[in-house]
Amino acid sequence: MVRLANNHISIDCVVLGFDGSNLRVLLVKRSGKDENGEYNDMKLPGSLIYQDEDLDEAAMRVLHELTGVKDVPLQQFKTFGSKDRTRNLRDIVWLERAQQAHVERIVTVAYFAIVKLDAAMQRLVNRESAEWVPVGEVGTLAFDHNLIIAEALKSVRREVENNRSILFDLLPKKFTASQLRTLAEIIHGKELDVRNFHKKISQMPYVVPLEERQKGVAHRAARYFKFDRKIYNTSR
Repeated sequence: MVRLANNHISIDCVVLGFDGSNLRVLLVKRSGKDENGEYNDMKLPGSLIYQDEDLDEAAMRVLHELTGVKDVPLQQFKTFGSKDRTRNLRDIVWLERAQQAHVERIVTVAYFAIVKLDAAMQRLVNRESAEWVPVGEVGTLAFDHNLIIAEALKSVRREVENNRSILFDLLPKKFTASQLRTLAEIIHGKELDVRNFHKKISQMPYVVPLEERQKGVAHRAARYFKFDRKIYNTSR
């Protein structure tokens, strides 16, 4: 059975992953040809929805089909409907070729997920079509996808303010204070005072120091910590 696409509603997915030192966003590769010749650029994983599927179902399908990633907790966070979303001729031509249909104004429903970018997650990604790009190194993307990423980061910051455990879900089971601070700085978009940050950690009963330190490092070996979810849940 041929599934019919809705030419006015799309899904875009912002999947953010922390690899221990960088916050990365999952982008898909896009290539084509226009009046300036061949091009290769990037965009968020996104596509039109089918007429017979729900939005959440479409988000999971689109992400899996375009990147290979599945079973991540996508959360709907904003709808983008500017009349200028498809103003760029390259975007229009590429989209119409991909969909084999005339496309006019499109409203997109955006989802985000934030994941631990470990070896298992890396293996899920189809590297021929998708790539984890550091958020700070993202260039100009197709459509309004730079704006969508910026809004997704704002949503993540709000989520973290309401639930700090999200930060610890992105870290290794054993982590250093430096790793935690780096992640917090990236999420909040600002540098944190090292001394004050260590003081705050010492006041968090759910951040438990371990009798274990880094090995094989050129600098002074840092202590490891672990996150105790039970203590966190009872101390909120």
